[in-house]
Amino acid sequence: MRNLITTLSGTGVALVTPFKADLSVDEPALARVIEHVISGGVEYIVTLGTTGETPTISREEKIRIARYTIEVVNHRVPVVIGAGGSDTREVIREIEKLPTDQAVAILSASPYYSKPSQEGIYQHYKAIASASPIPVLLYNVPGRTARNVDAGTVLRLSELSNIAGIKEAGGDMAQCALILRDRPSDFLIVSGDDALAFPQIAMGMDGVISVAANSYPQAFSNMVRAALNGDLKKAKKINDGLIEGYELLFAENNPAGVKAALAELGLIENVVRLPLVPLSKVYHDKLQKYLLSLTPNAKRLTPSNA
Repeated sequence: MRNLITTLSGTGVALVTPFKADLSVDEPALARVIEHVISGGVEYIVTLGTTGETPTISREEKIRIARYTIEVVNHRVPVVIGAGGSDTREVIREIEKLPTDQAVAILSASPYYSKPSQEGIYQHYKAIASASPIPVLLYNVPGRTARNVDAGTVLRLSELSNIAGIKEAGGDMAQCALILRDRPSDFLIVSGDDALAFPQIAMGMDGVISVAANSYPQAFSNMVRAALNGDLKKAKKINDGLIEGYELLFAENNPAGVKAALAELGLIENVVRLPLVPLSKVYHDKLQKYLLSLTPNAKRLTPSNA
């Protein structure tokens, strides 16, 4: 049940949640983004992650977004659903409401704000894994949660039958090396940092859950595939061309950067919910120039006629 290495190797894309000007969820725009990333070659889709602005999305909206995403994907690629938070019981209640019967895994960020001990993190995930009807992927992102999930805790959790892997976004290459060295053979490890994905795959990771793959799906997924196939020269060449793109997407905030890029591509309206604000003009202009250099002959649409 738990082995997802074959299913979730390669590029997963952490989908944005498009909004209309009135801040309601824009389902037609979401469908356009899904088609964009699938046609671009990503291996799977992650809905309701950080990039999806889940802190500002109600439970009812989450359920609707997950169901709609699964409907549009229509079995073409696997779907992972995000469900995390600081209240363990609430996370379990949320998982119970989500369409888990049509997903391959739950991606759950470690608790934030309360800053639990490593034992608290372990017990949190153990409870979620026990309650979840599908495998759980850990998500270590201390830049957002203010608490690292240590290598020892990850390896201890990897012994639980329903914890299938980890999205590692701590940026600590030494910790990554430890987890890669000692992981069970069926424990998935993917990068959660676009800028580090290439070297992390080179050191043994199974792929990446990416923000950049929303806007640069073809180039990014080609880079990941080349790295996984051991063609590091080709992967480096592609990655070198994407470095500026990574910097621009994360210059101020995620997903403000990637939403600006998708708006430039004509797929969504450039709308985020407060407390986020759109990308500033100086970075938006730089991003526009970068996109033109990346795909100079690409047809640009507007959301109204896409």
